[in-house]
Amino acid sequence: MAMGFTVSEQMPIAADPLQELLETLALEQAARTKEDIFIGKSNFMPTGRVFGGQQLGQALVAASQTVEPERLIHSMHGYFLRSGNFDLPITYAVDRIRDGKSFSTRRVQAYQNGEPLFSSIYSFQVEERGLEHQDSLPDDIADPESLPSLIDLMADIDDPAAQYWAKARPFDMRHIEKSIYFYVEGEKVAHQAIWFKTTGPLPDDQILHNAALAYASDYSLLEPIYRRHGLVWSHPGLMAASLDHAMWFHRAARVDEWLLYVQDSPNARGGRGLSLGKIFNRFGELIATVAQEGLVRVR
Repeated sequence: MAMGFTVSEQMPIAADPLQELLETLALEQAARTKEDIFIGKSNFMPTGRVFGGQQLGQALVAASQTVEPERLIHSMHGYFLRSGNFDLPITYAVDRIRDGKSFSTRRVQAYQNGEPLFSSIYSFQVEERGLEHQDSLPDDIADPESLPSLIDLMADIDDPAAQYWAKARPFDMRHIEKSIYFYVEGEKVAHQAIWFKTTGPLPDDQILHNAALAYASDYSLLEPIYRRHGLVWSHPGLMAASLDHAMWFHRAARVDEWLLYVQDSPNARGGRGLSLGKIFNRFGELIATVAQEGLVRVR
């Protein structure tokens, strides 16, 4: 869930955001009852609420721990029900709905203080051969090395939000178009593209890379809606929140190598906006497809 920022002058920034990400995705398994129970820590967010990407990643890890290793995640569908409190851990309850010959289905419910925060379904499949095609990587995309990082853009800005965006995230994110944190340059269009990867190497664990990919997929997906209407993250009165999130995993990928997130918004109406995303690796392979509807209000 990505809400409009209400920042203070004193915001804790982790000494090592990447290590914090690894700790966040390393869930503690509790005693199994009728369900598999896992406990995850929460990360600080300037909004005071739990980051939606954190729940996506943690719930995926929880579900993955209950299936055979040869069954790989291929889709997830989740609804954000409550905002949550980042000062409290989150309990993830996994229901083993079905294990078939090729597919396994899991339901994951996230709770704090007995109240549901996030409800989701995950589907896993045994690797098999079949028909194959994919969309192509867009033409004329600048290389990530030629683009400024958020640290380059914001490290010297004396603003708590800028310091958070520049230093607190475990991902290096580089906009093809100008970023829209403080101002919108150029045409007001409903599309954009972003290169991203973790700020350092990750262990050779595909579950971890899938979870980190889900985590990062929630960072910027509503931005095409903002860009289309000339809004910035720091716009006074902007209230935005992820409502639901769907993701399809097409091919294995490393999230500590550059990935391109191509995003567009086909519709906004009634205080909600829909955004779609395609994630490619540098070889042009389509790694994942993402869809999210978000609450977007401007007061």
